[in-house]
Amino acid sequence: MRKSFIAIAIGATLTAGFMAGCSSTETKAPNVISVQTQNPLFQASNLQYQAPDFSLIKNEHFAPALEQGMAEQYQEILAIANNPAAATFDNTIVAMEKSGALLNRASSVFYNLAGSNSNPELRKIQGEMAPKMAAHSDNINLNPALFARIEAIYNDRTNLGLTPEAVRLVEVYHQRFIMAGAKLTDEQKVKIRALNEEQSTLTNEFSQRLLRLTKEIAVVVDSKSELAGLTDGEIASAANDAKAAGHDGKYLINITNTTRQPVLASLENRELRQRIWEASANRGLTGENETASLVSRLAKLRAERATLLGYENWASYRLAPQMAKTPEAVYSMFGSMVPAVVANTEKEAADIQAMITKTGGKFELAPWDWEFYAEKVRQEKYALDANSIRPYFEFNRVLEDGVFYTLKELYGVTLKPRPDLPVYHPDVKAYEMFDADGSSMAIFYADYFAREGKRGGAWMSSFVGQSFLEGTKPVVVNVMNIKKAPEGQPTFVSYNEVTTMFHEMGHGTHGMFSKVTYPSLAGTSVSRDFVEFPSTFEEDWAAHPKVLANYAKHYETGKPIPDELLQKLLKSGSFNQGFDTLEYMAAALVDMEWHSLSPDTPLQDVPTFEANALKKHGLNISAVPPRYKSTYFAHAFPGGYSASYYAYMWSEILAADAFAYVQTQGGLNREIGMKYRKTIREVGNSIAPMDAYKNFRGQEPTTEGLLKRRGLDQAR
Repeated sequence: MRKSFIAIAIGATLTAGFMAGCSSTETKAPNVISVQTQNPLFQASNLQYQAPDFSLIKNEHFAPALEQGMAEQYQEILAIANNPAAATFDNTIVAMEKSGALLNRASSVFYNLAGSNSNPELRKIQGEMAPKMAAHSDNINLNPALFARIEAIYNDRTNLGLTPEAVRLVEVYHQRFIMAGAKLTDEQKVKIRALNEEQSTLTNEFSQRLLRLTKEIAVVVDSKSELAGLTDGEIASAANDAKAAGHDGKYLINITNTTRQPVLASLENRELRQRIWEASANRGLTGENETASLVSRLAKLRAERATLLGYENWASYRLAPQMAKTPEAVYSMFGSMVPAVVANTEKEAADIQAMITKTGGKFELAPWDWEFYAEKVRQEKYALDANSIRPYFEFNRVLEDGVFYTLKELYGVTLKPRPDLPVYHPDVKAYEMFDADGSSMAIFYADYFAREGKRGGAWMSSFVGQSFLEGTKPVVVNVMNIKKAPEGQPTFVSYNEVTTMFHEMGHGTHGMFSKVTYPSLAGTSVSRDFVEFPSTFEEDWAAHPKVLANYAKHYETGKPIPDELLQKLLKSGSFNQGFDTLEYMAAALVDMEWHSLSPDTPLQDVPTFEANALKKHGLNISAVPPRYKSTYFAHAFPGGYSASYYAYMWSEILAADAFAYVQTQGGLNREIGMKYRKTIREVGNSIAPMDAYKNFRGQEPTTEGLLKRRGLDQAR
């Protein structure tokens, strides 16, 4: 998942690129100068590519830097808006691109750390800054003089002798300002400011409660015997986690951010499986850290905001600038797939129920049973034991001989460790990326292991964006939540985690390969339903026979995974895809239904609303709940994917079609890899997404590749 922390923080339409650039030249008071000399965020870092100097940055530096950053950018924006000279591309659009250097620098570090390495002080600052950042964004977006200049340039954009990229930038600015409320009346602007402030406050509170919930709902297990089915290493980790949490002599099962919990595939104790599943699925419904009230209020608030901006509902508003364009297009895409998905899922459920009966179970399949018995079906169907595969997926080998190897084969790039660069946590590693000709391209931080203070999930973000205008090169981070093995033991990753590592590097290289002039168009600054395309495309290389054979090696002997075992793994790739697809579609459609409400709809009871939404779309299969329920749906509520969770499957259509095409062009080779790099990865948002896709593929995508990728074509 690609994340723009600044966009989330301000809850508005400005992206990080809007705030990139040079600092203000205004004269500062002596006390401000004194503060600056002591605060490393006030100046661009002296490290390579302005990588943050984490050895100097302290919690107390953030609030002053953010406050001063907003003040500086506001003065810069006023100077642009009130410039007596006629509006030009350079004195308005380029000047805005260059504004907010300090704010961009401080925000990029702060919001990354707030997500990946949080602490009470950072969370306090985050809460204080949320409404201020929202107001700052509104002060820019709702400035009538500024918008008048942008509109004048927009109306005359084809007559100004601009480059195609510059024209694209003008169009992006114009659309963003209109969608932020630039054409509203003064009275309406007052209303939207209030709504934006409330949304910013609520989304921040949602994030904070989710973080507290993660710790609160961890399941304490009294005896080792209850953990039958787990490996010795997993049991040792559970004991260590319990001790750290003050439960010495017991065992702690931490809850991941999804409804489904990976540990359920191994645990033999059905009662414990139920406890764990319920802890996950029921989180946020009650208690001090409930989020249900925030869900219903955010849905209503967003509907009010959309109506104010001239849209029927929030979904219509959000999809207008996306590839999908309308909610109807999304509903149509999912609706066309429901019969095949449900058919596959029902067949899988029947196979699992048969396995329950076969192994002596006298109960009906429940959600907490699915993973455990699905694994047994997998073993029987493919003679594939997950534990037999495990020794071949050691973390470091997957990263270096899998992810990094693929990047070299396809795109000609290499990553070399940079232990000299400071990091924000001992588990984080820094790398430098080099092109095939030896030239340096970017700095990459790898933050893969779970820890307290890191929110759930996986994402990519940037500390520094690429821009020829600014002369900056990318500084990018990938974040995951892999359970790290106890000291001295190897860390093994599941195959799902393997594909996630490839996925996030797809986002990472989207940022690191960027070659555009303007910050606002760089790297991953594309539509939500396009941004997941490069990352999903990268996933499929994890299963490519040549790639798999290179990294799937025994952690002790170094011997490649036996061909027989490898073939079993590859053949099992479509296993359980009905479940996987249905739980995703269920979450995506619940997201769309929440954000299709009208503003006059009363506040909704969350469980009832979810149940009705699933029934409406024919996805109400009790054993297969949504991948995320509303109360912990970080993408849709505190995150930036409201009415946009569909984007993963929309992008997957592009990715599957592209990957199938690449295989017709020789598969894993530099020539097709470089074509993809140049037409998709390097252009950012300087070219309209579908135009970029057609430049690579030669035509628009079809859904055939997606159905084949998920093994759903067999059910038709």
